[in-house]
Amino acid sequence: MPTRTLRIPTADGQADAFAAFPDGGGRYPGVLLYTDAFGVRPELEERARELAGHGYYVLVPNLYYRHGPAPVIELPGHIGEEIRPALIARLMPLIEAHTSERVLRDADAYLRFLAAQPEAGAGPAAVIGYCVGAALAMRTAAAHPDQVAAVAGFHPGFLVTDAPDSPHRLVSELTAQVHLGLAENDMSPETISELNQALDAAGVSYTTEIYPGTVHGYTMSDTDAFNAAALRRHWDRLLPLLDRTLTTA
Repeated sequence: MPTRTLRIPTADGQADAFAAFPDGGGRYPGVLLYTDAFGVRPELEERARELAGHGYYVLVPNLYYRHGPAPVIELPGHIGEEIRPALIARLMPLIEAHTSERVLRDADAYLRFLAAQPEAGAGPAAVIGYCVGAALAMRTAAAHPDQVAAVAGFHPGFLVTDAPDSPHRLVSELTAQVHLGLAENDMSPETISELNQALDAAGVSYTTEIYPGTVHGYTMSDTDAFNAAALRRHWDRLLPLLDRTLTTA
């Protein structure tokens, strides 16, 4: 499986990134993958490799590149619950500094870079996000409806907030098909209802699903939140979404 470490020119500098794509030449539908709060690390690189094995060019940018190359903070091989709060406390200032304006500037650069790669196809792309990355995926798709055909968010965070530009207030701009795989503790029933009502009102083709027996972070095998059955369900939802929106386009 070919992989590359890349640098993506942005309005604010250069973002380091990881890319994986199938072996054997050719051009493949593009997937922009936004990481969870812990950022680019072996877990996400392996996720990109597995997805590339299904026939996609996968680009995984370092969300925190303004603060240094990935990993921006030292991470253990396994993120246990006993150290998770301390790590999140160190990362939260970086997450808060990643304003919606910065997200959109970066999204422009990432999609432009993805489309320019010789191994990436010329058609629409998909955007996937885990944890905080799900909100970035939704913002990217809403800002680029002509370029993004699919959005998937798993154990998402910050999709419904009080902010005027909360992601759920942007869904009227979407043309992408959407799947959201929630952990049982991600959102209250009232919040899920508010999100679904916004998607319904916008006429978006979507599924919102609570994955049973899960806690936030369930796809990440390098954390205590990992749930193998839920990760399989994630693939069972993600791959058909990509197939019908990208490979058949």
